[in-house]
Amino acid sequence: MKKALILLAVFFFLLAPLRSEDYYNTAEIVSIEKTPGIIAKIRNMGLDLLMEWEGRIYILAGFEDIVKLQIENIPYKLEGSDLSSSNTQDAAAQSSINGEYHSYYEIEQELTAMELSYPYLAKVFDIGDSLENRNIYALKISDNVQIDEDEAEVIFLGCHHAREWISVEVPFLLGKYLVENYETSAEVKNLVDRSEIWIIPLVNPDGLEYSIHFYRYWRKNRRLNEDGTYGVDPNRNYGYKWGLDNNGSSPDTSSEVYRGPAPFSEPETQVIRNLFAQKEFKALISYHSFSKVIMYPWGYTNQPSEKEALLNTMAGEMASLIQSVNGSIYEYGPAGSSLYLTNGDTTDWAFGVYGIPSFTIELPPVDHMQGGFFNAENDIYPIFSENLPAMLYLIGWSIKQKNQDDTKLNKKYERPESKKLNVKY
Repeated sequence: MKKALILLAVFFFLLAPLRSEDYYNTAEIVSIEKTPGIIAKIRNMGLDLLMEWEGRIYILAGFEDIVKLQIENIPYKLEGSDLSSSNTQDAAAQSSINGEYHSYYEIEQELTAMELSYPYLAKVFDIGDSLENRNIYALKISDNVQIDEDEAEVIFLGCHHAREWISVEVPFLLGKYLVENYETSAEVKNLVDRSEIWIIPLVNPDGLEYSIHFYRYWRKNRRLNEDGTYGVDPNRNYGYKWGLDNNGSSPDTSSEVYRGPAPFSEPETQVIRNLFAQKEFKALISYHSFSKVIMYPWGYTNQPSEKEALLNTMAGEMASLIQSVNGSIYEYGPAGSSLYLTNGDTTDWAFGVYGIPSFTIELPPVDHMQGGFFNAENDIYPIFSENLPAMLYLIGWSIKQKNQDDTKLNKKYERPESKKLNVKY
């Protein structure tokens, strides 16, 4: 009888589907227990997973999602509602609408100021425009920064997903740390002198602005789709295994993991593709905010890659370095073995096309002190500080890898020594 009533509700729901704005006005945050059985059930349900914390998975759920959970007999707990306001962050966690977290215009000003203050170390590039014509900035840090030197190149990305504000701060603060400590830290100077470090703290500026000013839980970019819905998930729009199936991404424009009409259809992902075509990056980290975890390819399958041993070793080293700072434990492993599969994401693309070690680092998503769903202002620097050694490690690893690659290349093209002839006269 219960299932019949649920199916009847679904029938009427499908006859009068919610518009995207109605979905958000009626959405609830619900949590479910994280168990192997429940994970197996939700993998292909297309839910908007907000975060994972202390053994529970938090979901931004509309009516249709609640029905899905009920049909699958998955117990859930209501955690919050009334998400229609422009900003749902607890007042205790923020001093203003976005507090110490950077908006697009603030990050633009900070990057410009950094370049002016450290012209010999920092250079800002406008690498392209977003859908709403905001600049997407890349910060390059190196000695002789005006010159394209034959040095190891490594890249750090932030904010593919608009609501993950902390993912802007961590890569931005890396740039700030490097220029401010170049003259006083031998370690920093050694890394900066031998590499070219590229930082794109804000891949999705339109989405971030919408998240700040209109709807805190917004995830995608601001593409106006043909059916009147908004948004493409930039982290499902990359070209490798794009649209492989409807489990790792969605063809549904209203889905939070909508992959777009074609690979690289979005200007936000095009600029990353174009930058990679001009550079020879040795490694990548893309920052997100879902749980404390370090993930690496593959994401599109639960099968290991041919470089599983290397990627696992590197992820383990970074997790150990993070733990050494504040005791935070970051789990690590292949992305495809996590809660869900992904296709068309950043790290699979960078690894699949360029063969470089590529990592998604999911930063802590919650305000430890106030119990909110997002980080408080005073969480920013501790989260950055615990991640700093891992970032420095990846820069150092890239330098070593560049040296090894150069040595192999030199040996390949080395002229063999002439053989001496033992001739008697």
